[in-house]
Amino acid sequence: MHKPVISCGPVLSKVVLVGQAPGIKEPLLQRPFAWTAGKTLFSWFQDYTDLGEEAFRESVYMTAVCRCYPGKNPKGGDRVPNQTEINNCKTWMDKDFEILQPDLIIAVGKLAIQQFLSFDKLVEVVGQTFKSEWGACKFDVIPLPHPSGVSTWYRMEPGKSLLQKALQQISEHSAFPNNRAFSNNRAKPNNQTNKG
Repeated sequence: MHKPVISCGPVLSKVVLVGQAPGIKEPLLQRPFAWTAGKTLFSWFQDYTDLGEEAFRESVYMTAVCRCYPGKNPKGGDRVPNQTEINNCKTWMDKDFEILQPDLIIAVGKLAIQQFLSFDKLVEVVGQTFKSEWGACKFDVIPLPHPSGVSTWYRMEPGKSLLQKALQQISEHSAFPNNRAFSNNRAKPNNQTNKG
């Protein structure tokens, strides 16, 4: 594991985005989702909520299941944190939730989603809103796929439509900053629009 990534300063928010763990660039840049996956993630929020990256970072508290970069997977990509690493970092999320008392958790990627929900495949959870709790804190969870450049799940059906549905649910959630209703002609991820 490498040094922890700081969340870009204090953000008092009722919305918490939970990721898996920092990538290799985040410890150097000292902010979560600072590289390729972040560009994709923030483009999703720009398209669906009109919050650009800077406004998102100022409005939504960002944390991760593991606070430190876990290293490379010998088979390629980043290594998924093991249960010991997850347990070692759990107290950080315990305190995050105790202090913030969030109303909405945006869980990004399988490992983050698994902290709140039991499931086998992303298709079972993305595009839905769930009630969950962490200690004494109760909140809604809206899962998103991980925006990794390696992943094709969110670029093909049914992932593409489920991602759009999840982003709409986030934008319309009462806790989300700048929430608003959608028209059928809103921009979609990957700069696609509805033709119908």
